[in-house]
Amino acid sequence: MSVIADSLDCPCQVIKITSGDTVVLLDQSKTNHKIRLSGIDAPEMKQHFGKQSKQNLSSLIAGKSIKVEYRKLDSYGRIIGKLIYQGRDINLLQIKQGYAWHDRPGKKDQSPLDRALYGSAELVARKQTIGLWSAPAIPPWEFRRK
Repeated sequence: MSVIADSLDCPCQVIKITSGDTVVLLDQSKTNHKIRLSGIDAPEMKQHFGKQSKQNLSSLIAGKSIKVEYRKLDSYGRIIGKLIYQGRDINLLQIKQGYAWHDRPGKKDQSPLDRALYGSAELVARKQTIGLWSAPAIPPWEFRRK
């Protein structure tokens, strides 16, 4: 994975949490960058647990100075990246804490280690019925199709 600092001045400041899987960062040259968290898919804002997912992500990184690892941009021009704060994988924490699914289509862009960690974290969260797993949940990719 490339480190975003190769293209941007990082660490970057988190200036906005758009949803449980999208943030806006400000780099050191004062340029905004929209980041879609790789490997996860959080509930849509109008979906059950959408607001809680956004709030959880906010509690983890709002206003913080973070690093981003990434490989590519999506069709909307957003960087698809893994957020790192104090050495912790924030994307993985969203899954572990029950606020996101391991993104099935996005798995192909993950390292084998991240695929294993994220998949395992989702299974544990489901088994413990935490966060969105505490009630019947429609995956966001199905919600968007409707």
